[in-house]
Amino acid sequence: MNGIIHFDTFLFTGILLNLTPGNDTIFILTRSISEGKKAGIVSALGISTGSVIQTILAAFGLSIIIAKSIFLFNLIKYAGAVYLIYIGVNMLLVKNFLTANIKKTNVTNYLKIYREAIITNLLNPKVALFFIAFLPQFIDPLSKNTVLAFLTLGFTFTTTGTIWCFILAIFASAIFVRLKRNAKVSAYITKFCGFTLIALGIKVAMINKK
Repeated sequence: MNGIIHFDTFLFTGILLNLTPGNDTIFILTRSISEGKKAGIVSALGISTGSVIQTILAAFGLSIIIAKSIFLFNLIKYAGAVYLIYIGVNMLLVKNFLTANIKKTNVTNYLKIYREAIITNLLNPKVALFFIAFLPQFIDPLSKNTVLAFLTLGFTFTTTGTIWCFILAIFASAIFVRLKRNAKVSAYITKFCGFTLIALGIKVAMINKK
């Protein structure tokens, strides 16, 4: 199958990995909880777009360069950490953040969320390392077209992950929708999400290259 081996094992393992909470999952949940279902879905689409880009980079070898360069790895790592912390701090400092985002349902806001999700994914060096470490295990080394196999596996993993993220976004927003109608509770939820993103940024900064 296009140079792919043990596809059924890959699909099963990939789904299990999708179900395992990670940085992207936390980002989507915080957006869903603080800004609603649509924001969560847009975040999931942004994360998925980032994963597609990561797949393409890995397929053509660019991620391998990053993986072997300590300087590039750290540069991307710290940039991603700073970006997450910036988003978290912004949620804490901006007054009526939640109310403002509920009222402002124009395309520009969702484009911003989409862009933030893509950048968050791309600035996580662990994602690049994952693709170049996990996907090759299911590619026939004797295949003449490993790029096609890489892309097929990457897109498959991204698709199953996106479906799971949609489910998370819908359920997370549904659970908190009534709570957010209370101004005080909304403020606490927003602060919780802000602190969560800051903690996530610190976690990314502490990633060690193995």
